[in-house]
Amino acid sequence: MNLAIRDIRYHRGRFILTSIGLGLLLGVVISMGGIYRGLIADALAILHANRADIWVVQQGTNGPFAESSRIPEEIRYRIAAVPGVAAVSPVAFQTIQIERNNKPFRFFLIGHDPDSFGGPPSIIAGRNIRQKHYEMVAARSMKIALGEKIRLGQNEYSVVGISENIVSSGGDPAAYVTLADAQEIQFKKSNHAIRNERAKIRAGVAGNKALSPQQAELLKQSIIATTESTHTVNAVMVRLATGADLQETQELIQRWNQLRAISDKEQTAILAKGMIEKARMQLGLFRVILLVISAVIISLIIYTSTLDKIRVIATLKLIGSQNRVIVGMILQQSLLMGILAYVIGYLTILLTYEKFPRRIVLEAFDLQSLFVIVMAICTLSSFVGIRKALKVEPAEALGG
Repeated sequence: MNLAIRDIRYHRGRFILTSIGLGLLLGVVISMGGIYRGLIADALAILHANRADIWVVQQGTNGPFAESSRIPEEIRYRIAAVPGVAAVSPVAFQTIQIERNNKPFRFFLIGHDPDSFGGPPSIIAGRNIRQKHYEMVAARSMKIALGEKIRLGQNEYSVVGISENIVSSGGDPAAYVTLADAQEIQFKKSNHAIRNERAKIRAGVAGNKALSPQQAELLKQSIIATTESTHTVNAVMVRLATGADLQETQELIQRWNQLRAISDKEQTAILAKGMIEKARMQLGLFRVILLVISAVIISLIIYTSTLDKIRVIATLKLIGSQNRVIVGMILQQSLLMGILAYVIGYLTILLTYEKFPRRIVLEAFDLQSLFVIVMAICTLSSFVGIRKALKVEPAEALGG
């Protein structure tokens, strides 16, 4: 006869309710680990989708994700001429929030060159972008139907395809348009702003009496063309040729073009460590606090359960039972409670994690590590009850 199982059956309701409570607590711990892994997965989603070897951004910045970066689009041709470069693709990024169905609608807009890489990694419904303007591929999590139109800036964009759930480093779902459309949305000024800007330019040029009318007109047109140009990108992605040296290519790009060339590894470090470091520390702290709370709860439950069994333990000692039998009973109850609570917590998250607003990534190593930690906590917590049980005198079985 197993004394631990027998006692659990006798106090079945209390044991089950306690295990459910601990299970929900452990479910929160599991979810926090999954949220952290999800933060990393979201931060690196676009990097993994594009598979660029180098990200060329504005000099002195950590762009384009961690910091603002703007460079001329035509720089792509100079980068493409650098030895070791196999392909380049300019991209424009922008976070957009609009009203949709009378509710805030936020997403991350990616503009890419349809003739190069950097577009949607996969299309699960509809098709990819074929026209240069006014077509969009939306992420599945945006819950937009094929053919639906979204107004961005001064134009409407028709959803022609649905992609996998690619998200930005902030967790916003990503939509794809052509680079030309993204530049117009992000960099083109409103008609009112353009009229005001042109009036200021005309007034400034007209005030320069040293210029002839022809020179003034040429200068005016040149300034207007420069200020109204939308041929700007946030970064240029680079893929290296087979056998090309990464570090040497980075140095060449930076030396001759006055830009910063960030390798994929460096960009990963910027995103995974710099942008979510505080979130990682905060989630880690909460996990430690919850595990400590779990240990305290288990200790209290085991201790109170031991108090309820004082006479039973005393009787066992009176009939000659060895201490290892009593220790085994308490330890087994504690471990069984931990196992049941872990299973409840794991199943709770497994059945609900897809409904979380942020991505939850459950990794086997994290789950296995947590199980070991829970078993260690249960073992240590049982010592409180074991210590009390070993102090019980056999005479207490007789009411002494």
